[in-house]
Amino acid sequence: MMRNLVNGAVGGALATAVYSAMLMAADRAGLLEEPPPRRFARLSLSGRDKPRRGENVLGTIAHFAFGSSCGSVLGLLSAGQRVPVPIGTAYGLLVWYFGYQGMAPSIGAYPPVPKDRPGRQAALLAGHLLWGTALAFALNRLRTEKGQMAAELAPGMREQVRRVMPTPEPAAAR
Repeated sequence: MMRNLVNGAVGGALATAVYSAMLMAADRAGLLEEPPPRRFARLSLSGRDKPRRGENVLGTIAHFAFGSSCGSVLGLLSAGQRVPVPIGTAYGLLVWYFGYQGMAPSIGAYPPVPKDRPGRQAALLAGHLLWGTALAFALNRLRTEKGQMAAELAPGMREQVRRVMPTPEPAAAR
């Protein structure tokens, strides 16, 4: 269970890095106005109307913490089993819906999806679909069965060790 939780957190962080790259591209294309992590950080700091020192760092930390947390949930739900990519993508859709139809409007960060700018929501939706897909790939890559991995590696490792360190001959044979 702990391994699934940790794999989910690591997978969530890796997927958040992929999603963050897409957010930067969407921001440069003028689709976002202000990246969501920065906006959420600004709302948590005093003096919401103007940029504050440290809001980018706080936003990045919060973004990765949220992505890792959501990844941990899927890691636990998957119970160490392979996650089909469409399930990961659908999970990304669920996280987007929860965030931008529920959480963001409730704290005043963005209007509900139907009232928001279509370009921004399209970019955020695409980013979350990408995040969920990347999460599924990461979880599948991080998932290991101890016995299977050892069985696959053992013969090759033994041969490598034999080449580097030959088995010593018994003293009597010399």
